[in-house]
Amino acid sequence: MDAKLYRYTEEGGWQPSFDSSLDGENTLVLYFSDLPGDRADAPLEGLKGAFPRSAMAGCSTAGQIHQQHYFERGASAAVIRFHRSRLRLSHVDIGDHGDFRAAGEALVRPLDRPDLAAVLILSEGLQVNGSAVMEGVNRVLGGRVPVTGGLAADGARFERTWVLSEGERVPERICAVGILGDALGIGHGSFGGWDVLGPERLVTRSEGNRLFELDGQPALELYKRYLGEKAAELPASGLLFPLALRRQEDDREPKVRTILAVDEASQSMTFAGDIPQGSYVQLMYANFDRLVEGAGRALEDFDATEVGERPLVCLAVSCVGRRLILGQRIEEEIEALAERLPPQTRLLGFYSYGELSPLASGYCDLHNQTMTVTLWWER
Repeated sequence: MDAKLYRYTEEGGWQPSFDSSLDGENTLVLYFSDLPGDRADAPLEGLKGAFPRSAMAGCSTAGQIHQQHYFERGASAAVIRFHRSRLRLSHVDIGDHGDFRAAGEALVRPLDRPDLAAVLILSEGLQVNGSAVMEGVNRVLGGRVPVTGGLAADGARFERTWVLSEGERVPERICAVGILGDALGIGHGSFGGWDVLGPERLVTRSEGNRLFELDGQPALELYKRYLGEKAAELPASGLLFPLALRRQEDDREPKVRTILAVDEASQSMTFAGDIPQGSYVQLMYANFDRLVEGAGRALEDFDATEVGERPLVCLAVSCVGRRLILGQRIEEEIEALAERLPPQTRLLGFYSYGELSPLASGYCDLHNQTMTVTLWWER
C-alpha cells in the first residue's frame, strides 16, 4: 500500500503537487471539505483530473484533520493505492427506501462477499437516523467485518450536508467503500471523555430518534432547565451537552447522542440516532482534560508491532461538539492521537455530526461526541 496526503487552500491550491502515478482501479481517494456551497467543487475537480481511474469517497465537514493539525476553510485528501486489496463502492439515496434500516441493508448488500475485509461508510448528516442505518447494515453483515465511518457535517450551521459519490457532491446520500481481499490489516477504536451531570432519567415517550418525554415530563422543557441561558442557542448549544444512553439497566456500553433539531410545538428533540422508549439517559458535559485524553485512548488496543514499518493510514472522525468545546485546544486531541501512531502514519480526518465504529460485540453502531479511528495497512 502507498498513501499520500494533500491539503487545499483557496489561496494556494493543492499542496504538494499531485502524484498521478498513484492513480488506478485499486486506488481510493478520500476528500473532505468544509468549504461552503459550490466552492468545494474547484478542489474536487482538481482531484478528479489527477486521479481519473480511482475510486472516490468523501463528505462535507466541520473542519479537517491533516497529520497533527486542524484547519478550516479548505479541503484535505488522501490518495491510497492498495497493492493486494480491491475496492468496491455502493450508495443509496435516503428517499428511495421506506425506512433507514432498509437503506442500510440496501447499502451493503452489494458488498457482502466472502472476501470482504472492511467497510467505510460516509453518510448525509442531518436527515439520517444513523443508528437505524447501522441496524440495517448489521442485519446483512452480522458483525463479520469491521464497519467504520461518519456522518457528514456543515460546520455549526446545521443547514445542508453532502456526500461524494460517483465523483459528484450529492445531498441525502449514503455511500460505502468495501475493501476486499485477505491482505488488509485493520484497526479501530472509539472513546469519548465526557462527564455525567444530574440524575439518570427514563425515556417515557419516543419515536425512533425523536424524544418527547423523560420521566413523564416534556423532554425539551426539562433539557432547557439544564442549559439555562444556552437554551436560546439550540440546537447548536446541544452539542455542548449530549446525552449518555443506556438501553437497559445492565448495559455496559452506553452510547452518546447529540441533538440535531428541536420542535417547540411538540417539546421534542431529534437526535442523530435512536432514543428507544424504556431506555435511560443522562446529561453530559465537557471535561477538557478527559476529552484530550479520550482521543488518545481511542487507540489503546492498537498494537503497532503488527504494522512494523509498513505504510499505515489513520482516518480520524471526531465530533463537531468536541471541536466547539476544545476551541483553541483542538489540536491537543489530535496530538494525543498522533503520539500513539508509528511515524510513517498518514493521518487525516474530519469533524462530523456522528461517528461509526464497532462495539465490543463486533456490530457497528452510531456514536456521538467521540474520537473514532480507523487504521488500514496491507500485510
